[in-house]
Amino acid sequence: MLLRENNRVCKILGTKYPIIQGGMAWVANADLAAAVSNGGGLGIIAAANTPPEILEKEIIRAKSLIHDNKPFGLNIMLMSPTANDALEVAAAQRVPVVTTGAGSPGKVLERLKPLGTVVIPVIASVAQAKRVERQGADAVVAEGMEAGGHIGELTSMVLTPQISQAVKIPVICAGGVADGRGVVAAFALGAEGVQVGTRFICCDECTVHANYKQAVIDARDRSTAITGQSLGHPVRCLRNKLTAEFERLESENAPASEIEALGTGKLRAAVVDGDTEWGSLMSGQSAAMINDILPAKTIIENMFSDAEKILQNLGDVKK
Repeated sequence: MLLRENNRVCKILGTKYPIIQGGMAWVANADLAAAVSNGGGLGIIAAANTPPEILEKEIIRAKSLIHDNKPFGLNIMLMSPTANDALEVAAAQRVPVVTTGAGSPGKVLERLKPLGTVVIPVIASVAQAKRVERQGADAVVAEGMEAGGHIGELTSMVLTPQISQAVKIPVICAGGVADGRGVVAAFALGAEGVQVGTRFICCDECTVHANYKQAVIDARDRSTAITGQSLGHPVRCLRNKLTAEFERLESENAPASEIEALGTGKLRAAVVDGDTEWGSLMSGQSAAMINDILPAKTIIENMFSDAEKILQNLGDVKK
């Protein structure tokens, strides 16, 4: 109860627990979003580059799977060529919560805030946090470089407290959180909620290929690599032949077009086809702490139950 009483993130989202599921492209679909929302968190559908007609069907499907009108969200990647389409789908479907990444959320805030949508940008610096607060964001997700997929430069450990000091809106910590210890650490750093991605890859309801899930379970502390830094868009994935080839091309200063071509279609190859050698296995460093596949609801309940036990133990130590 210590983490849920008077929690601003829970109040803003309308959730039982202050946890958001990461908007992972090709991974965060209606099935996963519904499972997380039904489990007491906020499930997120990733718009990514999805055509608007398909995205609309996915949102409608999520609504049909979510019980008792629980909230859910949509992640809009602003650098995507279909971002404007996703924005209009979110407006038409009255999506309760929208998270944004990879760009300025100004147009999202202008379009959706008047409709009552909660808008939460994912940011990676203090300057970004201050800017989106001025623009009217309801909260921010402070994402550290421990996270999977597209990342910034700072770790959650140093980013979260700086942003918590810099803004008055709630801060949600992302990157490296996979269990109750991560939740307690995030709150100690000034966050009022957490965003979790990699842990939910290994839940029963996640529809990624079994090979992808097993690769996460098999991961160790140094199993991830960062690629694409020469392009200005670093991405964290599990090491395999694909990441090795990325590293070779970047070390040889290959043309950007050649590096970008290497990555085309590789996330789908991992998620749908289960290609663990040449697929893009986007994953955070927290993969090393994941060793089982459980229902999303169980993951959430275990996470916060363990967090409360840790806080209780800390209280006993102080006494």
